[in-house]
Amino acid sequence: MATERLISPTTRAPEEESQNWALRPRNLDEYVGQPELVERLLIAVEAVQARTRARKDGAKEHLEHVLLHGPPGLGKTTIAHVIGAELGTQVHTTSGPALARGTDLVAVLTRLQPGDVLFIDEIHRLPVAVEEFIYPAMEDFRIDVCLDTGMNARTVQINCAPFTLIGATTRAGLLSSPLRSRFGITHHLRYYDEPELGRILSRSCSLLGVSDIERGALERIASRSRGTPRIANRLLRRVRDFADVRAGGRMSGAIVDDALHLEGVDALGLDNLDRSYLSTIAAAYRGGPVGLEAVAATMNEDAGTLEDVVEPYLLQIGFLARTRRGRALTAIACGHLGVTLPG
Repeated sequence: MATERLISPTTRAPEEESQNWALRPRNLDEYVGQPELVERLLIAVEAVQARTRARKDGAKEHLEHVLLHGPPGLGKTTIAHVIGAELGTQVHTTSGPALARGTDLVAVLTRLQPGDVLFIDEIHRLPVAVEEFIYPAMEDFRIDVCLDTGMNARTVQINCAPFTLIGATTRAGLLSSPLRSRFGITHHLRYYDEPELGRILSRSCSLLGVSDIERGALERIASRSRGTPRIANRLLRRVRDFADVRAGGRMSGAIVDDALHLEGVDALGLDNLDRSYLSTIAAAYRGGPVGLEAVAATMNEDAGTLEDVVEPYLLQIGFLARTRRGRALTAIACGHLGVTLPG
């Protein structure tokens, strides 16, 4: 399955999630990358803290609602918890699919304390009925509950504490316009560059107790991490295990190459599924253009998996072109594969 790939940006198993938590930054000063977002959040958090100090009743101010969208593995969940830590409040985590009914949302909202953060992952998967409950909660911090139906119908208002909603999604286009318009801060998370990933890996090494590192080793891991911190930390753990067994714990450039070659990850971060996809288009369809369904049938893979998991990175590095007639390899991809196509 695609989710079991070493270079998949999604969490592969529950135990990996606990490992990731140990490596995540705890505040905005420790956060690496996304400088525009960090600057916006620093200003917003400091403003909230100043207004809270200025209040004579001692009540907590709340941050504007925040919408984070972008590919998986870039730190949306991490940012939500960092915001909670900066505000000194609790973070309550749920997901769009988990809020199947309006009563599920009511149960979550009524547990919030003033200033708390409610983090909803995959917010684009909120049912329409739940969205109707969340609108008044976001704007006026109240919940409108309809009792009975027909002539006996009546609405009861339940107040909830002022809170900050942080929504995360990989499919921002699926969000309804009314929901999107209620967020005060909206930001698209971009892929990380190699120097940023190098700083993340250096911090992770200190947390993992890895100290015997030769110059350039972390840069080699960063170059294979597909711009994604989650993948970078996963590769680091694999290289650390390989170095402990084969090199007495010393992490060198050669050890990185050997460890990731064993895992099937090449110098560009491509794995066997990526190379199979490219080779299929090159060998069976002369480089394209070819329809996605035809490629999926030839590879005996699911077309949705190829489109959602394989193609985004190939498009990002310029190996693949989407045309009106289908997918086609670029000259860069042909050079990497060492193939010459007709014409």
